[in-house]
Amino acid sequence: MGQRRGDGSLFRADAVLTPSPSFAALRAAFAWQLPERYNIGVDACDKWAQADPSRLAIIDVAADGRARHHDFAALRAASNRLANVLALHGIGRPGAAATGDRVGVLLAQRFETAAAHLGILKAGAVSLPLFTLFGPDALRHRLVDSGARAVVTDTAGATAIAGIRSDLPALELVLSIGGAVPGALDFDAACAAASPEFTPADTHPDDPAILIYTSGTTGKPKGALHGHRVLLGHLPGVEVSHDFLPHPGDRFWTPADWAWIGGLLDVLLPALHHGIPVVARRFEKFTAEGAFALMREQGVRNVFLPPTALKMMRRAPPELAHGLSLRSVASGGEPLGEALLAWGRDVLGVTINEFYGQTECNMIVSACGAVEPPVPGTMGRPVPGHEVAVLDATSGTRRPAGVDGEIAVRAPDPVMFLGYWRAPEATLAKFVDGPDGRWMLTGDRGVEDDSGRLRFIARGDDVITSGGYRIGPAEVEDCLLGHPAVRLAGVVGKPDPLRGTVVAAYVQLHEGSAPSPSLADEIALHVKTRLAANQYPRVVRFVEDMPMTVTGKIIRAHLRQLAEAEAAAEEREKP
Repeated sequence: MGQRRGDGSLFRADAVLTPSPSFAALRAAFAWQLPERYNIGVDACDKWAQADPSRLAIIDVAADGRARHHDFAALRAASNRLANVLALHGIGRPGAAATGDRVGVLLAQRFETAAAHLGILKAGAVSLPLFTLFGPDALRHRLVDSGARAVVTDTAGATAIAGIRSDLPALELVLSIGGAVPGALDFDAACAAASPEFTPADTHPDDPAILIYTSGTTGKPKGALHGHRVLLGHLPGVEVSHDFLPHPGDRFWTPADWAWIGGLLDVLLPALHHGIPVVARRFEKFTAEGAFALMREQGVRNVFLPPTALKMMRRAPPELAHGLSLRSVASGGEPLGEALLAWGRDVLGVTINEFYGQTECNMIVSACGAVEPPVPGTMGRPVPGHEVAVLDATSGTRRPAGVDGEIAVRAPDPVMFLGYWRAPEATLAKFVDGPDGRWMLTGDRGVEDDSGRLRFIARGDDVITSGGYRIGPAEVEDCLLGHPAVRLAGVVGKPDPLRGTVVAAYVQLHEGSAPSPSLADEIALHVKTRLAANQYPRVVRFVEDMPMTVTGKIIRAHLRQLAEAEAAAEEREKP
């Protein structure tokens, strides 16, 4: 039995899921446990540095292919040096009851990025992941909203911050890898002068650890504040989606940036928790050729590939996959279809396990090919330790199997956020009290089938109601991608005077394919004959560039604006 919190819930600490023949057996054998004191930096770094200091931690691959190998002893020393630098400047955990100072990490995948997050967490501060492609407005919003006191970055990031420094009154310290620049100290010199020994902050699992902002497809991004327990909460989902991680010889990589929850908490920190080496290589521009080469050259065995990356790799010559040594592939963010699953089996030699979650509560649903074959169109079952249901969002009552509603997670849950940063009303609106408990609403619509598998339909505002039918865009998009001319597809509803809304498809073509009315008709017919007559796009528009979030998701809100503007223009032109 594990430790019990004040609310009576059990949390899991360090156990690994035992392979079982069914999800029911997995759930029956599972119990959460949580130590009285817990710090991510100690768990993901120091425990290995003490037990096996020469164990490989990070393989840092440069753009020219040269790789630097760093063991856990080096990771501990580097993170401790940074923690000491922060302490020297009075940055860390101001008091046992106070939220730690926020420290931004504005770096791409590299050894120093991992060391920075771990050092910040060991210092008792709150790590604030920042994406290197953020423009000044995105950086300003996150740094101002969080009240960040320090940022760890490189010379490019320090220069970008210098341009908005006058808007950041709370920011006191910028550390720049690669040398000092105006307004920033030399990271390497500061750390070299600091001690490699540091006593980590004595933190509780619920103490704030990571402030990660939502991708913000609509409105200003909100900061989701997570406690140190968030890493423990991720472990079952990561283990299931990678066919019972860890196995001897496992080695992790993802093209997803570590500034996002998918890179940081689905890959980097869980891998380090298990002592699995992580390949650090963030491509300036993702290509299928580059991904295949990296995985082959670095002996990658476990990979998280977002759906967009999978779709691009599927279009590449299959011989590029020769020589891979993959054991597990996981994907999440958008539903996968039968075509991608079949390609994974035929070309990658593995079953791609789809998983589901969001910044506020991640890795809560997953498929697991080691337990059962995937069912196309479903995203798997609730991961052991998480109770996920489809609810009526107003009453909090469960929907029957086959009836769509809002996907929700029972609270409390160790992977669940502590709340939105300085936004108590938004936090409160995220929850509903039902007859059988308190639930966190995801904002996503889904349906549970008779076997207990969950199917994602759409974001709540993405569902298309046309002629009395409710249509989820993901299924239509997947069908569109089966057309040989279609590279990317986004589907939204376009206002229509007769049907209320019609399905509108925005399509980016492959090179060599030219937009034309006949091709639009051919694409629409492709869906009509392969999916359903009520789901085919009555409007097909060609776009040169698909609007995407920095995490690789199609921004349907932007496409809706295009569709609504077109409908309004057509209405004005009527006699």
